[in-house]
Amino acid sequence: MKGKLYLIPALIGDSPVEKVIPSYIREVLTGIRYYIVENERTARRMLIKLGIQKPIDELKFYILNEHTDPEDIPGFLNIAEQEDIGLLSEAGVPAVADPGSEVVALAHLRNIRVVPLVGPSSVLLSLMASGLNGQYFAFNGYLPIKSTERIKKLKQLEIRSGSEYQSQIFIEAPYRNNQLLKDIISACNENTMLCIASEISTMNEFIQTHSLKYWKSKLPELHKKTVIFILQAKKSPVI
Repeated sequence: MKGKLYLIPALIGDSPVEKVIPSYIREVLTGIRYYIVENERTARRMLIKLGIQKPIDELKFYILNEHTDPEDIPGFLNIAEQEDIGLLSEAGVPAVADPGSEVVALAHLRNIRVVPLVGPSSVLLSLMASGLNGQYFAFNGYLPIKSTERIKKLKQLEIRSGSEYQSQIFIEAPYRNNQLLKDIISACNENTMLCIASEISTMNEFIQTHSLKYWKSKLPELHKKTVIFILQAKKSPVI
């Protein structure tokens, strides 16, 4: 009997497991010995937090990150021809702002059943709490690192947001958050709305949506924090 590919969510902060991860996932983990992960050490720690019952040394890990040879990826799913395998995120849910979509696509091609498990997604939780357009939105990942290119991209996103009334979601490396916020304020109209969602699901959770005019006078400290930014321009008038 062919196995299944389980998409396993992970904690996105230091919040208690029972607050964000459904208890039934522990039951699912009891039947999995093979995992596709970004980092074996952190994956082992996460599985212990999630309450895995199997001895951790009995598990087999396949590493999927920027150093993985693309030719090795199809072999990760060979075990799923006989038994279940798990795709475990470093934080949040697999394949959403996270590696893994290629593995999922291959599973579909090989008629391996894909089973997504419920868990926290910082992108969706932030959008839910933002008050911005949750019907039509785009996740843009990381913006360009160079300030001039980043400002150009921000202006493009603002124009698209206004013309299509689309929420624009993006992220940044934690140590560049403050500079990104300054660039947003510099590049965009003061009436454009911005949600800043930081440290989602933790004791230090911060989610507020205000105009850029407001943020300009009350810059939050975002250095080395996990942050989701959501931009929404005023809807452009129909000409």
